[in-house]
Amino acid sequence: MDLAYTEEEQSFAARLREWLAVVLPKLPPKPSPDDWPGRRAYDAGWQRALYDAGYADLHWDAPPTKRLIFLEETERAGAPYVGANFVGLLHAGPTIAAEGTAGQRERWLPPILRGDEIWCQGFSEPDAGSDLASLRTRAVRDGDFYVVTGSKIWTSHAEVADWCELLVRTDPGAPKHRGISWLAMPMDTPGVTVRPLRTLAGSTEFAEVFLDEVRVPVANRVGAENDGWRVTMVTLSFERGTAFVGEVVACRRTLGELARTARENGRWDDPELRRRLGRLNAEFGALWRLIQWNVSESARTGGVPGTGGSVFKLRYSHARQDLYDTAADVLGPDALDLSRQWSLDRLSSLSYTIAAGTSQIQRNIVAERLLGLPKGH
Repeated sequence: MDLAYTEEEQSFAARLREWLAVVLPKLPPKPSPDDWPGRRAYDAGWQRALYDAGYADLHWDAPPTKRLIFLEETERAGAPYVGANFVGLLHAGPTIAAEGTAGQRERWLPPILRGDEIWCQGFSEPDAGSDLASLRTRAVRDGDFYVVTGSKIWTSHAEVADWCELLVRTDPGAPKHRGISWLAMPMDTPGVTVRPLRTLAGSTEFAEVFLDEVRVPVANRVGAENDGWRVTMVTLSFERGTAFVGEVVACRRTLGELARTARENGRWDDPELRRRLGRLNAEFGALWRLIQWNVSESARTGGVPGTGGSVFKLRYSHARQDLYDTAADVLGPDALDLSRQWSLDRLSSLSYTIAAGTSQIQRNIVAERLLGLPKGH
């Protein structure tokens, strides 16, 4: 398989680099990490700039390879991360584009692309964890509405979100994978309570969400009733297949910075450290090739990433942890200074083997769906 970019794709990358070189120096300062209204405004402003320049639709209304180039170039240039737009641009938006009706796509996709509306993810529950299909938040049909009662946890960006991609149980009597529906819930609906959660790194990008007889229009259901598990697999394939592309580029850049720092502070003299840096360089290079393969495969199969995303997610989670463990060795005692970005990144890396499906779940997917091994009992 030829993983090289075509002449047209290279031309697109060059135009994008020129635009980034002009617009990035003009951006305002980033707000404080604790200023979520400010962070929302900053992230939405960047998304609007992309929209006005004609780059906003690359998340789902473009060939996967072009999307890959966009993520690669923006990360290399140090452009703002999607931030509060993460769920809308990389999870909910692609899912609606793939599974929504024409009316749903018209209603929800343009505001996401313009940065007008922010989404959060309401999947995990306190007693479901990695066994997502065990969720118990119930939605009872009442005419043209579902009445939703339950709770969610680790709900990304809930405190500033306008909408929530919400998994609910619409048939409690069905087998656990077959009684689920995927809803778009307005966060300002009566009965929704948000309680921010503080992470190990001190940030509050997650929250608990409590739902007390929240009325969600049936028209906000994406996919058929009780077909939400299949729709969820589409969401998770995007989350595991393409949502981390920019982070791989960032890790490769961090790796280069680690090598330079090691040369400056004398740690480069340690042959074991040099071997670790060399191995990480090879590993992230291989992960980048795997991304290119997954993107090529999704282009062949209609734009939705396949189970190869689980292979990537599994290895990337551990590679990222290895990277920032190595960063701690390069920094030495300075690794305890939480004002340093690498120290904060090391703390956040601990969650990567849990977030977006634990490593154990990814191994099951690889074993059963790729290798054809029997399911465990």
